[in-house]
Amino acid sequence: MGKFKNKLYRFMYGRYGTDTLTKVMLWVYFCWLLTCSVISIFVDSVYFSLFYYLGSAAMMFWMFFRMFSRNVAARRRENERFCGFFKLRRNKFRDRKTHVYRKCHACGAVLRLPKAKGKHFVVCPRCKKRFEVKG
Repeated sequence: MGKFKNKLYRFMYGRYGTDTLTKVMLWVYFCWLLTCSVISIFVDSVYFSLFYYLGSAAMMFWMFFRMFSRNVAARRRENERFCGFFKLRRNKFRDRKTHVYRKCHACGAVLRLPKAKGKHFVVCPRCKKRFEVKG
């Protein structure tokens, strides 16, 4: 067992491995398999089977591609973008009573602003542009 483990460590050296996005993709893959298996009990179609197998193969290929990729920076950016999307949604829900989130029209930065009634002017901290926000 020690030789196999050593060979596996050497093979994975410099490769990306697993992250949050890969784990979510694996969960989606198993849900896909379960759902399509249940549907295939009721639907007997060659096209559905083709759709089922091609979808399964594409998801498995993408997971393995990400895990064995040597372009670590690109995979890390993908994972950060994925995690950031859900972090922003969680924060918007958490702050829904006290703050609003608005996007800067010039640079696209998301700004967290206190809730206030009426029209207000805001200066973006990233690009220093001033724009109006309706509250």
